[in-house]
Amino acid sequence: MKELEKDGIIHGKVFAEVPSWVEYSITEKGLTLRPIILSLSEWGLKHVLHEENDDAK
Repeated sequence: MKELEKDGIIHGKVFAEVPSWVEYSITEKGLTLRPIILSLSEWGLKHVLHEENDDAK
């Protein structure tokens, strides 16, 4: 999470309570990754389903 925050992909807001906690949100820069992540997801579903169908034969 720290790397994603350092790279500007997410933002962490620290709440100094007991116990302390962090609320993360995606940044504008992070939102630009959405098409890439969706594309990878589609690819994975296609290939996993394809492999499962091949194994069933």
